[in-house]
Amino acid sequence: MKQVILIRQDLKLPKGKLAAQAAHASTEAVLKSHKDDISKWRSRGMKKVVLKVADQKELIKYKNLAEDAGLVTSLIIDAGRTVIEPGTMTSLGIGPDKEEKIDKITGHLKMV
Repeated sequence: MKQVILIRQDLKLPKGKLAAQAAHASTEAVLKSHKDDISKWRSRGMKKVVLKVADQKELIKYKNLAEDAGLVTSLIIDAGRTVIEPGTMTSLGIGPDKEEKIDKITGHLKMV
């Protein structure tokens, strides 16, 4: 069991903003997940991996691929109170779910 968080690289987010967006994506995806998946994931250490995507187009591509595979997703759209414009898509949470299912979609992406 694991969770993946995808972060747009074209936004060049400062480290603190990147961390906050990753946390939003992780939390929202967990809140949307089935409680049995959450329990399994928690009992196995709550593995999370933060990966790079180039831009909004790629973020949406992986959202669609994940949803087509039956995975829970959470697309984060920023409120624009700090360093980016309101309505900017910043990150995507996928899972938690079986590692093999998630890796079929995101296994080739590089870590942040």
